[in-house]
Amino acid sequence: MIRTAAPASDTIVAPATPPGDGGIGIVRLSGPQAEQLLGGVFRGRLAPAAMASHRLYHGRLCDAAGRPVDEVLAVIMRAPRSYTGEDVVEVHCHGGSQLLRCALDLFLAAGARLARPGEFTERAFLNGRLDLAQAEAVAALIGSRSARAARAALAQLDGRLSQQLYRYTAELRELLLLLEAHIDFPDDDLGPLDGEALVARTRAVRTAMTGLLHSFDTGRVLREGLNVLILGRPNVGKSSLLNALLGEARAIVTDIPGTTRDTIEEQLVLGGLPLRLVDTAGVRATDDPIELEGVRRAREKVAAADLVLLVIDGARPLNDEDRMALAMVQPARTILVRNKCDLPPAAPADELAGFPCQVAVSVRQGTGLDALQAAVVAHFSATGDREAGDGVVLTERRHREALAGALQALDRFLAAQAAAEPAECLAMELREALAALGQITGETTPDLILEQIFSRFCIGK
Repeated sequence: MIRTAAPASDTIVAPATPPGDGGIGIVRLSGPQAEQLLGGVFRGRLAPAAMASHRLYHGRLCDAAGRPVDEVLAVIMRAPRSYTGEDVVEVHCHGGSQLLRCALDLFLAAGARLARPGEFTERAFLNGRLDLAQAEAVAALIGSRSARAARAALAQLDGRLSQQLYRYTAELRELLLLLEAHIDFPDDDLGPLDGEALVARTRAVRTAMTGLLHSFDTGRVLREGLNVLILGRPNVGKSSLLNALLGEARAIVTDIPGTTRDTIEEQLVLGGLPLRLVDTAGVRATDDPIELEGVRRAREKVAAADLVLLVIDGARPLNDEDRMALAMVQPARTILVRNKCDLPPAAPADELAGFPCQVAVSVRQGTGLDALQAAVVAHFSATGDREAGDGVVLTERRHREALAGALQALDRFLAAQAAAEPAECLAMELREALAALGQITGETTPDLILEQIFSRFCIGK
């Protein structure tokens, strides 16, 4: 059951397009007076009361003295067939920031209230148009950094995640009703409780929920990006590799060792995956306090990285500085990048045999970069590219924590059943699991969490 609220008594307004000049600027209203407020400032062939719903009408916005402010298109989307479930009005102005400000001021002066961040989507949730998981998908879709991330957010907005969760809750509620029937009516002819069937059905739900939980590894990367660290000794080509992958001269490149003394971070989409590339200070023993700090930060970044690109000079034998870098990484989370493959290669080193993924490149000539990019994408596919049933991916940490809490409750239920604990104890654990799942869709989410979620939205959405 999606929570609903009493109809809003006020009408909110906000720009629905980003700040700045553009071709079109849109002002959006939602609430019981939306149509009336439009009638006070819009002059067209038809009065708003005579305008058909979901149809654009040409006219002018006029101030209190009747002077035209802008030539516009206006549309009324009457309840309940609107984004918020209330009467919604949109006015499409010319996209100058001053014109948009004037249009907004007209509605504010007429009695509308400036919307809070995310208030339109919050009203859609409270009015039952969206559940909470779908509402969060709106922000995820707007903020998606790659096509794959947008597809995952759109699937969640379409309700595919919610549908899976509702299937879990429907099955658990059936089990809970069965338990409660035996608790409340012990003298009725219900027959003995079939513990084996109860356990089997619970395990089936648990298996499906576990698959969804594991999809978070994929969803996290799609939402937050894959943290890829470029590591190696000074002057081995790390900054040149960063520039080559970005296709621009982002990092300063010189023949002087130690040019990069702090981390440089840039965003990149590769194979549909959003990446955060981090170039680090060259790893070496030094007395320079600034360089020492850079090396310390590089060590910290290695621990947090999803993947390390460890760059060595493929044309020279390993030295002590290379070995320092090798000691900082885990081979399973590392791609060994042999730079300068256009030169005669150095003899193979035993220390490199434990790295399963090695790619030869020449950053100067631009060779091998396609193979490196493919290796990065393949690494993610091998370690985390996983979806649950119906292609659903869990992308929100809040969802992951709630689902993990539900699984813990089911584990306690199975343990209690194995220990032959009373049915009341079993029922309590099922209620805990249902409450945890309800936090994802908004059925049992505390108001404080709701405020935090919608406050992250932009104004006008």
